[in-house]
Amino acid sequence: MSHEQHQHHSEHAHHAHHGHGGGGVTWAAAAQATLHCLTGCAIGEILGMVLGTALGLHNGGTVVLSVLLAFVFGYALTMRGVLKAGLDVRTAVKVALAADTVSIIVMEIIDNTVMVTVPGAMDAGLGDARFWLALAGSLVLAFVLTVPVNRWMIGKGRGHAVVHAYHQH
Repeated sequence: MSHEQHQHHSEHAHHAHHGHGGGGVTWAAAAQATLHCLTGCAIGEILGMVLGTALGLHNGGTVVLSVLLAFVFGYALTMRGVLKAGLDVRTAVKVALAADTVSIIVMEIIDNTVMVTVPGAMDAGLGDARFWLALAGSLVLAFVLTVPVNRWMIGKGRGHAVVHAYHQH
């Protein structure tokens, strides 16, 4: 068995041990993965919405800024963890892309759809409760609807399951 095959076999065994190799993925594991992803996503989303609103950007510009920052912060949090585990930058980028891309896309579709469909939310100022309630609600809804997606992905050995091969236990 080559080194690469051995490493893949070891990772597969590691994932199976944590219930990530198949249908035995717990809702708690999926929720934890989603919460991890939501943390970075929410930092970027909130920062983008606040900056876009404060700068008076049109709704489209604010949404684009929020999405870009959600990806930056989402990937950065994952990379921080795997770099700390000893991965080189190139591998850390690949792990972050594999771990978080689908989750962030789903969350961003949900949060931004909520923000643009709640009447007046995007036009409300930073001092308006409507802005903050819509934003908070959009993040809660994004979390709830993304947990099943992450559960399915982890069960397939994708998404957040990729990160587990590099966690320090």
